[in-house]
Amino acid sequence: MSAPTHELVRPCMSALRTVSITATGFYVPDRVMTNADLEKIVDTSDEWIFTRSGIRERHIAAEDQATSDLAAAAAQRAMESAGVTPDEIDFILVATCTPDMTFPSTACLVQKLIGAKNAACLDVSAACSGFLYAMDIARQYIACGAKQTILVIGAEKMSSVMDWTDRATCVLFGDGAGAAILQAREAKYGLLTSVLGSDGTLNELLMVPAGGSRQPASHEAIEQGLTCIRMAGREVFKHAVTGMAGAAREALLRCGANIEDVACIIPHQANSRIIQAVGQKLGVPMDRFFMNLERYGNTSAASVIMALDEAVRIGRVQRGDLVLLVVFGAGFTWAASLLEW
Repeated sequence: MSAPTHELVRPCMSALRTVSITATGFYVPDRVMTNADLEKIVDTSDEWIFTRSGIRERHIAAEDQATSDLAAAAAQRAMESAGVTPDEIDFILVATCTPDMTFPSTACLVQKLIGAKNAACLDVSAACSGFLYAMDIARQYIACGAKQTILVIGAEKMSSVMDWTDRATCVLFGDGAGAAILQAREAKYGLLTSVLGSDGTLNELLMVPAGGSRQPASHEAIEQGLTCIRMAGREVFKHAVTGMAGAAREALLRCGANIEDVACIIPHQANSRIIQAVGQKLGVPMDRFFMNLERYGNTSAASVIMALDEAVRIGRVQRGDLVLLVVFGAGFTWAASLLEW
């Protein structure tokens, strides 16, 4: 990838500190569920799943593994990579839509597991967009000097909200967690801008209907499958493509960049057809996207940070590259972040 064709705009960087991702890490459970395994429990096939989603397999957490366990394992790997001790972390943000429990927050449970006794803790609920939402919150705190070292995690146990008789949804999701350490760094590299958006009028198109205050969990709700994911697939597809493409364009516009300047686009790992459609809207060939959904499926808030970590580890993202992260989730929510690695 050639250097950007013109000088990038770094919004507000003259007044605020530059914020960077200084390390990443991710974790997935040991158990692998292949499409062949799913053929044994639901009316489907490897060909049907792969041609419609691009997914071959996904990881499934053990019964005694909760979201906080996955998150803590990913956090430990990111901390080791950054050389950061638990005492140095002063904020933990966990993006998840499958928390361990209603309260306390999953972030507080992660704090206990990793021993980060000095950290404030907060969960962020924006479904599959959650990691970029949480990362932008962290960016603001560090940029203004209020916090120094923030641990941002996307973690999900999607298998806990899965209806294993619904082939339209159970084939798509997996469990996992990804984590990033954010700090100020005296360099031009860093998080340049983030675009966040939502449309709550479309909430019923992708949701878990029961389990909250409007419809508490009950025997009837469980029997009717209301504590599991309900999704209007065609409508979600349409809005996901529009939302992701629009957020990507806005992020580039804010920084005076062109899509040709971007070395790697890392999208939410939901469905290969969605990613292809986003590429068509942006006029970008598929080789500019990094995808790993074939092996992990849709891990919701964890997917984009898991993909970023893997892309960095295999050399797909290099120092100085312009990287575009773009996501879409229930709510509806969407987001894009542009960064110099």
